[in-house]
Amino acid sequence: MTFIDADNQKTWDEFITRHEEANFLHSYAWGDFHRSRNKTVIQRVALDRKKNIIAAYVGQIETAKRGTYLAIAGGPILDWSDQKLVKALFDDIREQAKRSNCVFVRIRPQLEDTEANRQLFLSLGLKPAPIYLSVELAGVLDLTKTEDEILAGASQRLRRSLRKAAKNNIQIDVSTDPADIETFYNIQLETAKRHNFVSFSQDFLEKQFRAFAEYDAVKLYTARYEGEILAQNYMIFYGNEASYHYGVSTALGTKYSGAPLLHMQAMRDARKLGIKRYNFWGITAVDDVNHRFYGVSQFKRGFGVTELAYLHAHDMVIKPIPYKISYYIEKIRAKYRHV
Repeated sequence: MTFIDADNQKTWDEFITRHEEANFLHSYAWGDFHRSRNKTVIQRVALDRKKNIIAAYVGQIETAKRGTYLAIAGGPILDWSDQKLVKALFDDIREQAKRSNCVFVRIRPQLEDTEANRQLFLSLGLKPAPIYLSVELAGVLDLTKTEDEILAGASQRLRRSLRKAAKNNIQIDVSTDPADIETFYNIQLETAKRHNFVSFSQDFLEKQFRAFAEYDAVKLYTARYEGEILAQNYMIFYGNEASYHYGVSTALGTKYSGAPLLHMQAMRDARKLGIKRYNFWGITAVDDVNHRFYGVSQFKRGFGVTELAYLHAHDMVIKPIPYKISYYIEKIRAKYRHV
């Protein structure tokens, strides 16, 4: 097999989307997004003797005072049962990290959190990271179910919210214009204050939206009551998955529930695209009642989601001494921030 830098969007996305577990975190647009932020992106494929892609990974170099590292979320994408391929790919990751002067590589793969998968990563010489990389516990809906079947599995509270929204004649708009992200960003600032989290910058959100808009893979859903915005959902449609990537709501949205309607519309749109999975993304543990996102998680669970636990992020150590310092700094921060 041969490893080369990937520069063909069509062949990349064709390979990635053939894998049921893959999502936008390993799309070509994800690499484009980080390149637009002037990040160094490592995007590689493994080719067999016939020049067919048999494995792929993409990640960006992150710089920090505690040390530079390569972050690979939602991948690599490959046949994990092929031990020779797995070893060769991880050797290539290590080599690329060394060339970029990284202290470590942080990988959160599209693998479920099982004992077998934990042992696999330990056997590859990786160790559990002190902090997460991307979502590790997600709420997922099967879109092969009909809308009636989904509603039958939803909570009584959610069905009541949908009926209330219908009576209030709440309107749903859909946009693919990156200029509309400015409104989303401003509402996000309000949402962040209410739920005590750090908001993304407008530049970050706009560049991400533009990257996916290039491939017609992103939509901004807006719920309005008498012209006033109640809630907005930032949705990415890629491969086998529709992803509820970000969501915001206004103070008025707490009175007139528009968020459930946004999800139902996005599910309808996903089905038209042949997408089989709807990922609500991050949820907290069901018993973690003190978490600041517990209420949001309960809202997501109201749709009758199945919990999907991804394997925790693991680190490939390149420089042991600097990594040890970085590890303990992150451990302290994780404890302080309750993450």
